[in-house]
Amino acid sequence: MITVPLYRSGSPSLRPRNSPAMTRFVPQRRRFLVFSAAALLAGGTSWRGARAQAATGAAVAFVKKTGEQLVAVVNGAGSNAQKRQDMTRIINTVVDVDSVARFCLGRFWREATPVQQQRYVEMFHEVLVTNITAKLGDYKGVTFTVNRSTPDGDNVSVDTTVQRPNNPPTNVQWIIANASSDPKIVDVVAEGTSMRLTQRNDYTSYLVHNNNSIDALISAMRQQLEQNAASG
Repeated sequence: MITVPLYRSGSPSLRPRNSPAMTRFVPQRRRFLVFSAAALLAGGTSWRGARAQAATGAAVAFVKKTGEQLVAVVNGAGSNAQKRQDMTRIINTVVDVDSVARFCLGRFWREATPVQQQRYVEMFHEVLVTNITAKLGDYKGVTFTVNRSTPDGDNVSVDTTVQRPNNPPTNVQWIIANASSDPKIVDVVAEGTSMRLTQRNDYTSYLVHNNNSIDALISAMRQQLEQNAASG
């Protein structure tokens, strides 16, 4: 499944080659109140359980649909340019890119100016899309299986197995926010590794080694894109 590299914009292929730090990358009267409280205490657990069950079911359906769309693009007969265009459209629809970008910048988000925040989010979006679409050919023949789903705080984690030709199966969890209303992917955990946590650690390391300069990080991200464009 193409989700394996999702958020791995901190992976070696997308970190500036000349930057040591970057090379390591979404609850009337008294009698009424008494009876209401009693009803909630008696039935609150099952109500919450039903709501959680609905959310997990919606998350599974969302992941299944999203996975099928991604696999169809990867295994389709279109040109690489068309596949990148289709993949970008899917990413824009199913991933909460802005939320992920803010998470990955961590505490430095509050230190950035509004202009820097805007420039960073725009650059993060480009890096993310490039990272996912850069090696579509490597995923030709990919398949995936949805296994189970579990509540994960305010989110839902959907467990899948991704299989690529000539590669061992990979266990991937999709972390879905707002599953019951407007589901979005906010993280992907591949073989126990959170991609957004890995990316945040990479960015934090880079910033600490570059005087906490948001502008330096943005420049490094731009350099990544230029290098990828030159090699692609």
